[in-house]
Amino acid sequence: MPHDHHDHAPRPRPHGLARGHAPDHDHAAHEAHASARGALVLALSLTGGYALVEAIAGWFSGSLALLSDAGHMATDAASLGLALFAHAYASRPPSSRASFGHGRAEVLAAFVNAIAMLAIVVAIVVEAAHRLLAPQPVAGGTVLGVATVGLAVNVFVAWRLSHASGSVNARAALLHVMGDLLGSVAAIVAGAVILATGWTPIDPILSVVVALLILRSTWRLLRSTTGMLLERVPPNLDYAAIGRTLAAIPGVRDVHDLHVWSMGAGETSLSAHMGIAAGENWPAVLATAQRQLRERYGIHHVTLQPDWPRAPRAAGRRVIPVAASKR
Repeated sequence: MPHDHHDHAPRPRPHGLARGHAPDHDHAAHEAHASARGALVLALSLTGGYALVEAIAGWFSGSLALLSDAGHMATDAASLGLALFAHAYASRPPSSRASFGHGRAEVLAAFVNAIAMLAIVVAIVVEAAHRLLAPQPVAGGTVLGVATVGLAVNVFVAWRLSHASGSVNARAALLHVMGDLLGSVAAIVAGAVILATGWTPIDPILSVVVALLILRSTWRLLRSTTGMLLERVPPNLDYAAIGRTLAAIPGVRDVHDLHVWSMGAGETSLSAHMGIAAGENWPAVLATAQRQLRERYGIHHVTLQPDWPRAPRAAGRRVIPVAASKR
């Protein structure tokens, strides 16, 4: 299908199809992809490196809070690697085998990340229950020192990822890092309490608190990515309002077969059939529809098909389809 790279009124296309896409949107999307890629590379390097440090310290100190945070960071590193792969894959141009491009790969990777986070939450809660039933000694000083440095690392990575939140994978990575940050805070508190009082149950208790906080954000991400994969209407858009906007354009008789869905983070697509009163009105109707969808709803990927008025048939006259005629 031909693809226009402008939003002013183009000529009617063969088969009555017209598409609109803004070049400024393409440039902004490219910059967002580059920013997200840099943030993900940085997050992968710092998270993966410090996960090893926390794992060693957690093993020797006997801290579940530190070990769970190390495991969390190690899983984050693996998830970030997957996110980087999906990000690079999503940046590939459309092809004859992938006419819509590869933007959905990012959504799929974020969905997998959310599932991984749910598994981590379950593992933390199970291990915390074991620790509460059978308390183990914890080296509070080691926990406090390592967790403090980990907190600083996670704050920096979260700040960097927050500037690339236009990518669904950057959002998923930020969710992971925020979980790490909370884990570092919990480990700091656990280390301080153990140093001051010697009460070791604080370690698994705070691990469970962090797991529940992570669960809330993870569920939101899982619901968002599931909606994209099922091609639901984005939650920030009103399907009925979009239909009314198109139907209110002068020269439009009706709107039907309206579909609105997300191809990826920040990329909403729309297709619809528009009944028009007269064929000559279509260029003006198309230009108005593209402009209103872009300005009012932020929709740049638009495919609209006009339904031309049908000429009345003469009584008793048989209409032979063109495809059936022979030369």
